[in-house]
Amino acid sequence: MTLDISDSMRKIVRSCFPNAIRVIDRFHVQKLALDALQEMLIAHRWDAINEKTNAKEEAKLSESSYHSTVFRNGDIAKQLLARSRYLLFKSPEKWTQSQKFRAEILYEQYPDLQQAH
Repeated sequence: MTLDISDSMRKIVRSCFPNAIRVIDRFHVQKLALDALQEMLIAHRWDAINEKTNAKEEAKLSESSYHSTVFRNGDIAKQLLARSRYLLFKSPEKWTQSQKFRAEILYEQYPDLQQAH
């Protein structure tokens, strides 16, 4: 029996069809995986925002100027993470050249995202 992730559905199937092999449907498994990947991306983005804010405050206190690190494609960390959202939800075979380049930079900076993807 193919099921969604609902515990009530699992109990019903187990009760009515005790000998059935139960599997979770692919859609729900994919959705869980993509949701987890999205949470990782958001966490990294918040970290990048906080790091930039802290660095700007430190520069202001020390009366120096602040300059964000700019990656090879012209993005700063927060932009890289925001602009990478859709490429992580596509198969790498369907990436455009700019998405491939962005993914290369993203994976260099955040190897955990590559592993999760």
